Amino acid sequence: MKALLCLLALLTCSSAHAQPVLRFLSWQDYFDPAVIEDFQQSTGIRVEYQGFTTAEELMQAMRSGTAYDVIVPSHFMLKELADSGALAPLDTRRLSHYAQLDPWLLSMLAGQPAAKGHAVPYLWGSVGMVVNTTLAQAAYGGPLPSSWGLLFEPQQVSRLFDCGVGLIDAPQEVSSLLLNYKGRNPTVSSPRQIAKALQALEPLVPKFAELNNWAYVDALAQGKLCLAMSWSGHALRAIENNPALSYVIPDEGAAMYIDTLAIPANAPNPELAYRLIDFLITPQNAIRNARATHFYAPLPSDSPAMQRFAAEHPMQVMNARQRRVSYLLESLSDDQEAALTSTWQKLKANRR
Repeated sequence: MKALLCLLALLTCSSAHAQPVLRFLSWQDYFDPAVIEDFQQSTGIRVEYQGFTTAEELMQAMRSGTAYDVIVPSHFMLKELADSGALAPLDTRRLSHYAQLDPWLLSMLAGQPAAKGHAVPYLWGSVGMVVNTTLAQAAYGGPLPSSWGLLFEPQQVSRLFDCGVGLIDAPQEVSSLLLNYKGRNPTVSSPRQIAKALQALEPLVPKFAELNNWAYVDALAQGKLCLAMSWSGHALRAIENNPALSYVIPDEGAAMYIDTLAIPANAPNPELAYRLIDFLITPQNAIRNARATHFYAPLPSDSPAMQRFAAEHPMQVMNARQRRVSYLLESLSDDQEAALTSTWQKLKANRR
């Protein structure tokens, strides 16, 4: 009996001192590892990180019922996640640094279905084009138009296939930019219209040198592509390794996205989740993550921290003109999303 009591006491003591674990599902390499290390050191909470590279990977993880404590969905994914009951309500009063987030960004996010009460901004950016002007102009045969037509119009993009063209594996972004370029609003387009618009890319897709969300960055840096659609952070990462590149927001504008921090409804440790979220939106940590990832920080542009950051990293802050000509990616209905996903998978199958 005495031995049993000692064993029970030992197990109780071990349990009491077991390190709490927080499961974090985020876009791949979407934070400064030192920030997560600082969180672990200051709180004693161990962070188990899992990365994803496409929006569909996150949605599949949520549909599978796998339990995470904090996830990083893009704003246009929040409606589907909330409608399916996958998100817990998020009480911003429990976040001591919430008031330091950019009011403009918060207002943009608040206008999105299900965003209010479920998520806060993490990092954000735009979707534009990366161009190696020297290579592209030589292949194109003259000055390049500052237009999405350079990527979407067959007679224009076909001139560039020899020097390499890349497209991101992101149906939401590609379809939105294509439809907006054609003068159509995705939110009022029928599923059939969305599918038809994407099908126009069918003869082009097999000719893209890259159709992915990560390898194209290295291809740009290595001079293997002269043109690619790109998220702004990935563009700046490539430019850092290849100064011949430039990030362009075409005359028709860029698509903007807000990646958010949210707590799943089945989170095992919501209390720990609030601690990580508040730590990540602390101004100094937001700046550190922006610097490491090359995406935009969620802080007011006139704040001292952002003004210092903008002076050091001018391409990581959208100016007034760029904001004016750009728009926030739309959220789609279930039927629109289904048509988009189905058509996109067929397009990708043509590359095999």
